[in-house]
Amino acid sequence: MKQLRNIVFDFGGVLIDWNPEYLYGKVFKERTEMEYFLNNICPYSWNVLQDAGRPVAVATAEKEQEFPEYSDEIAMYYGRWEEMLGGEIVENTRLVSALSERYSIFGLTNWSAETLPLAVKRYDFFNYLTGMVVSGEEKIIKPDPRLYRVLLERFGLNPEETLFIDDNAQNIATAVMLGFKTIHYSPGVILKDELEKMGVAL
Repeated sequence: MKQLRNIVFDFGGVLIDWNPEYLYGKVFKERTEMEYFLNNICPYSWNVLQDAGRPVAVATAEKEQEFPEYSDEIAMYYGRWEEMLGGEIVENTRLVSALSERYSIFGLTNWSAETLPLAVKRYDFFNYLTGMVVSGEEKIIKPDPRLYRVLLERFGLNPEETLFIDDNAQNIATAVMLGFKTIHYSPGVILKDELEKMGVAL
């Protein structure tokens, strides 16, 4: 077994708590109306298109044209995007600085290239990253193996020496296929315990 040298983190759901409900819970008086909006007007599948590189301004204009009765609320999605940030997932982000003393730390994230800088400014753990690959910049999203290969090639990483941590099972499956060590961060998983089980030095 190859010695572990690198640890790659997904951001949303692993290190950062992001949820549109944090914003729209304040915008809509009734939860049912908020749920209708987030399921039918600006669903997660729409957000993913921006994660894949579509400009925020284009996405917003198209949605406002499609649903003019919700134009104000649609404009808020990216206009007040920072209000969707619930904060760091502290039990995980506090591990990053300690891990960075022994391993090279990277990010591999599905995220809009236009909104990620807002998170980078806000959270200190980004300072411990050696590098990151952002889907919105590459115009490829996980679980497409091409995005993982960008990470491997850009930073000269061997997947057998690299641990990948993500909360999405499909993303984990691609990493396994490519030869990464993996931790699927799912409900009930304590990341510190899983790292210790793998013999990762903290």
